[in-house]
Amino acid sequence: MTKYLYETHCHTKPASLCAGVTGAELADEYKSKGYDGIMITDHFFNGNTGIDRSMPWKEKVEQFCIGYESAKKRGDEIGLKVFFGFEYNRGGAEFLIYGLDKQWLLEHEEIMNLRISELYKLVCESGGAMIQAHPFRQAPYLERIAIYPDYCDGIEVINTSNAPKCNENALWYGKTFDLYMTCGSDTHWLGRDNLGGIYTERELCSVEDYVSVIKNREPIELYQMKPLICLK
Repeated sequence: MTKYLYETHCHTKPASLCAGVTGAELADEYKSKGYDGIMITDHFFNGNTGIDRSMPWKEKVEQFCIGYESAKKRGDEIGLKVFFGFEYNRGGAEFLIYGLDKQWLLEHEEIMNLRISELYKLVCESGGAMIQAHPFRQAPYLERIAIYPDYCDGIEVINTSNAPKCNENALWYGKTFDLYMTCGSDTHWLGRDNLGGIYTERELCSVEDYVSVIKNREPIELYQMKPLICLK
């Protein structure tokens, strides 16, 4: 059976302050590693953004999308699917949001002030999906461990930038609450040898296809280039 490999969590500059790679460079890197597609999920304005928060909303959104647009242009040239997403931070929890686009962001400045429950409702009404990223990560930039099993479509059970114990806790959490489970690398730079992602049974031709996979809880295989935890 043919399987398709996708990165679900990666960052580019200038949108992500912590990233050291352009979208085009990232596309070349993942194509060379045998991936069929990547999802650009840069840090939004309430996270570790590289965008000047004092700019007007429209200008911020335009700047935010540069990394994705660079990756998409290069991906189209080399045969790599590139999909748009973003990573939203709220008080100790971060969420990967898929299925929305630049125009949607331009029209929804209010998302900066929503509670997680309100955000999830809006994302679902807008045709998107929301995955809680690395729910048990412990890091100085996160205020606390905060979990929202009722306000997401699933969790990133394996983040290959995490300590293994954080992923083990996420796996326990996902199984306990019967949550849909995904995997991503959280890539910020080139040359990593511990990438992750997902294998799907069907080719994803759009980000809406990935939203459908999540919403319908379609079977996926979690990929770890260097296994960090056992999924049994």
